[in-house]
Amino acid sequence: MTSLLQVKGVSKFFGGLQALNDVTFELPEGQILGLIGPNGAGKTTLFNVINGVYPATEGQVIFKDQDVTEAKTYEMAKLGLARTHQIVKPLNELTVIENVVVGACFGRQGYSLRKATPVAEEVLNFVGIADRSDQLASSLNVAQKKRLEMARALAAQPHLLLLDEVLAGLNQSEIAEMVETVRKIRDKGITIIMIEHVMEAVMNVSDRMIVLNFGAQIAEGNPDEIRNNPRVIEAYLGDPKLAQKLMQKAQE
Repeated sequence: MTSLLQVKGVSKFFGGLQALNDVTFELPEGQILGLIGPNGAGKTTLFNVINGVYPATEGQVIFKDQDVTEAKTYEMAKLGLARTHQIVKPLNELTVIENVVVGACFGRQGYSLRKATPVAEEVLNFVGIADRSDQLASSLNVAQKKRLEMARALAAQPHLLLLDEVLAGLNQSEIAEMVETVRKIRDKGITIIMIEHVMEAVMNVSDRMIVLNFGAQIAEGNPDEIRNNPRVIEAYLGDPKLAQKLMQKAQE
């Protein structure tokens, strides 16, 4: 299976603070990779290094056989990488469809406004908020804003999609619907890395998982291996009993 992304010995320092420590993994095309760990473990920092917000202090990022360690975010978008954000960032003064058109214009294909509009309409229909197209983005509720964020990223027509806590703030039925949408995205041929704290959901949808703790990669494997890994149970959330309970719940 062809590797779409290779992260090789990536470390990131902010002054004297080490946020990432020698993270290494490969991501084959077509997989969903779950990225978990306690708050402050370095998950979003890793996303920021992969998509060009921060350059790695040490190590390499290889995307589609190109060294993109020093690439900027707009260059990564053109290469076919898109992301959502933990805190949704809609363009509140624009309508829903205008938000998604922006993604299409500045994504991999660099569509003109005329060509971007039907792409945006198709994506909004796919994520289930086409009926909100003409509303201002600021008028959406949390679940709808999560879908708008996803739609804007999908309109960029990425090969790799980074999802940063798309389930946060959703109720159980909304989580189930969003997980199904994530599966449908993978079925369209888009590879996914998914940061998530809703353990039962991310374990249910991921092909493989990586666990970070204090910036270091402490485990990698399929969900069953992660669920039963003693280092994960000991380290996750800094509370072995809580971690064990969480892992057992995810197995149910």
